[in-house]
Amino acid sequence: RKALQPASKAKHFCKAHAKVLKRVVLGLLGIAYLCYFIAACYLNFQRALALVVITAVVVFFVCWSLFKKHCGAKVLLLLRPVEKCFQKAWPWLKWLLCLALLAGLIAMLVLDTGKNPEQFISLGGFCVLVLFLFACSKHHGAVSWRAVFWGLGLQFLLGVFVLRTTPGVQAFQWLGDQIQIFLGYTTAGSGFVFGNTLIAEVFAFQTLPIIVFFSCVMSILYYLGVMQWIILKISWLLQVSMGTTPTETLSVAGNIFVGQTEAPLLVRPYLMDMTLSEIHAVMTGGFSTIAGSVMGAYISFGIDAASLIAASVMAAPCALAMSKLMYPEVEESKFKGKGSVQISSGEERNILEAASNGAAASVGLVANIAANLIAFLAVLEFINAAVQWFGEMVDIKDLTFQVILSYVLMPVAFLMGADWADSPVVAELLGIKIFLNEFVAYQQLSTYKKNRLSGLEEWNGNQKQWISERAESITTFALCGFANLSSIGIMLGGLGSLAPDRKGVFASVVLRALLTGICVSMLNACLAGLLHVPTEVGDCVTFFSTANFSNTSYTIYTCCKQLFASSVLENGTLSFTGSWAGQAESVLWLTECCGHYNHTSCAG
Repeated sequence: RKALQPASKAKHFCKAHAKVLKRVVLGLLGIAYLCYFIAACYLNFQRALALVVITAVVVFFVCWSLFKKHCGAKVLLLLRPVEKCFQKAWPWLKWLLCLALLAGLIAMLVLDTGKNPEQFISLGGFCVLVLFLFACSKHHGAVSWRAVFWGLGLQFLLGVFVLRTTPGVQAFQWLGDQIQIFLGYTTAGSGFVFGNTLIAEVFAFQTLPIIVFFSCVMSILYYLGVMQWIILKISWLLQVSMGTTPTETLSVAGNIFVGQTEAPLLVRPYLMDMTLSEIHAVMTGGFSTIAGSVMGAYISFGIDAASLIAASVMAAPCALAMSKLMYPEVEESKFKGKGSVQISSGEERNILEAASNGAAASVGLVANIAANLIAFLAVLEFINAAVQWFGEMVDIKDLTFQVILSYVLMPVAFLMGADWADSPVVAELLGIKIFLNEFVAYQQLSTYKKNRLSGLEEWNGNQKQWISERAESITTFALCGFANLSSIGIMLGGLGSLAPDRKGVFASVVLRALLTGICVSMLNACLAGLLHVPTEVGDCVTFFSTANFSNTSYTIYTCCKQLFASSVLENGTLSFTGSWAGQAESVLWLTECCGHYNHTSCAG
């Protein structure tokens, strides 16, 4: 007992002065981080820029939390007179703001589409899809136009920020690059288990381990409360602006990061009391987005990471808006006017258990993806063989399921903004996504993208080997969602296990939710087409002066096409126009281009 007395006294002292000791420890950690932060900025500020941004964001939210806790009530009391004046003026002020925003939007679109008329097609497609969903609405007279317009407005603002503004483009490009670097760490584990040869050559060992790693990281972030905090903030923004209930909004916000069966777990205690419109919103959110785990797999295919992140974020407000357009609220929700709902933090006791559970939980998902790929690709091959056989009976050769889809969905692809020449390929990929799944579609899109970046000829006979950069961007957004026929069973199974007594209710709205989810992805694609900025090749003469023609690339292909277009062959004499005319090396460059590509100029 005497030996344990010092330890017992120390324990009692720590309990008695727990708050003071906690502040001291946090203060020392804060001083240590401040010293580290100053040292990093002093040594190389450019290198420490990411650290500065992260620190600024954390400091802002910590200060905001402390401000709300200690001064929030006093500030609200002081602002009460201003709030009353604002409420009185709001009935006419909101119309003034709407008119100003509408005038600004029209002016922007007129000026923008004037420079690139093809963008007007994407705008028309956007309007057609919204009108189509309104025509299919369950209750036309009950539509909440506030939710619709705010949702589409937030989607448009996010699109403009991500695709048009320099900070937005750089931020999402940086985020995409960091995710690619982060996912690259998967090779440390998969290389040890499977060997470097297998992960370099075999798809299953190259891509599927990324899902295990990403699931593990997401589980850790949930244990730490990071994901709950982010989801609640996004949910609050959507709820305040769109006027939707906290349960449906929380589920849709969660879909940005997790899958269609995981997001409803956020609102599991409330599913039994949710209205049909709220359930439809939950389902639509699941169909309109993809999970963070499979996003990692698509990035490993070579799909642009920034576009995938942007598509998932933009889909959330659009999904909520289109859900309220397709299935408006006509019941009295039990959650209307409720400030927020609680999110469970999980049952893990420590971070190691969270990491282990996350990795273990992904095994079923990985097996499901592998099994689906084997089954769907085999079924697709069988369908193609059957369709080809039927086609040959009437002398139609090379008829496949993809060819049929390319003709059926070609007008839809064109309305989204793809060039007419690219529309069959975009339609084919869209059909594969709807009737099979987006995993297969993204895999085929990556092949087209690799062909373009490798500088292959656009056409190989009658077969298109790649699509334009604009069509790639549109297709990336159009495929970003779980809205396919096989997902109906996954959705009903997931929700049915959470609320078994409402299986009939879930089945009654799932087809409408699927159609809405498909249209949400297409609306995202229309917006991508409307806001797409073509990448400038630059000065081809300068590029060719330092280019290595041993390998082809998209830039070499584009510049060779420019050189072919500028070459003139008259009476056996070869000459050049434009910037190529005064270049002594133009003939040499033409010879190099002819070594890779066929053109009439090469015959001379």
